[in-house]
Amino acid sequence: MSTGATVTTTRDGADPTELERALLTGVPPRFDPFTGADLAEGPSGQVFRAAELGLEAPRFCQLCGRRMVVQVDPVGWTARCSRHGAISADVLDVG
Repeated sequence: MSTGATVTTTRDGADPTELERALLTGVPPRFDPFTGADLAEGPSGQVFRAAELGLEAPRFCQLCGRRMVVQVDPVGWTARCSRHGAISADVLDVG
């Protein structure tokens, strides 16, 4: 399901990764980005306050549920899925 929005480039002018496209166009997640739980089985019930506030980097890919490589620095974060590419706080306007 898509909102119909298209994303042609990211803020830095690069082609968006599959994960960036999904997040920026509002594709509903299949997996919880903070716990990795399959959302088709219902919500995990575990919600972290920092995640609610947008202060926590996602740890799992919302498209496939794989654990992502996350780099946190003083000005933001970058998370990379081996299958769907990277996303950063800059793209989402957080951090």
